[in-house]
Amino acid sequence: MKQKLLLLILLSSLNVLIIPQYTFAHCDGIDGPVVTAAKNALETGNVNLVLIWVQENDTEYIKNVFNHTLKVRKLGEDAQKLADRFFFETIVRVHREGEGAPFTGLKPAGRDLGPAIPAADLSIETGSASELVKLLNDAVTTGVHTRFEKVAQLKNYGPDDVAAGQKYVKAYVDYLHFAEGIYDATLKTEHGHGEIERVNTDNHENH
Repeated sequence: MKQKLLLLILLSSLNVLIIPQYTFAHCDGIDGPVVTAAKNALETGNVNLVLIWVQENDTEYIKNVFNHTLKVRKLGEDAQKLADRFFFETIVRVHREGEGAPFTGLKPAGRDLGPAIPAADLSIETGSASELVKLLNDAVTTGVHTRFEKVAQLKNYGPDDVAAGQKYVKAYVDYLHFAEGIYDATLKTEHGHGEIERVNTDNHENH
């Protein structure tokens, strides 16, 4: 049972648990993986280092922008800074567009990403997902128990106490949606920041 719960948590999408859908991926940060790859590409002159972050049909466009950026960088320090910034914004925008997510500008370095994203990144660096699993397991366990306890406290309302009944219904719906959201996340294949596809065709009614 515990192993099943851990697997459920590990497979759950972070946007369901902790972070809004379009902010869970830190690809738009100046210290994020996309800009880091772009910096490495400019420093080495190897555009392939950044092409992995865009769709195949966007590679020629990025190559052209990359080549122009290299030329402008040679015009001086100020020109280099402007060219680099333009390239960073372009690669992040194209990356996010290819994943179905909006681009709202580069985000500053060091912003608060919450605990899940740093833990996920760290798990890749260390080769172990145990700390991430624990983090997610704790988050869901707390979420379930908190909502369950609220429903349990409110369920014994008087039949003529409509206000109390409405509070119960609100807590009940929140409890079920939380549980359903976590479970449904395990049945979805994530293709990008803005596109998620169900693995099966089970129908779920909204409460």
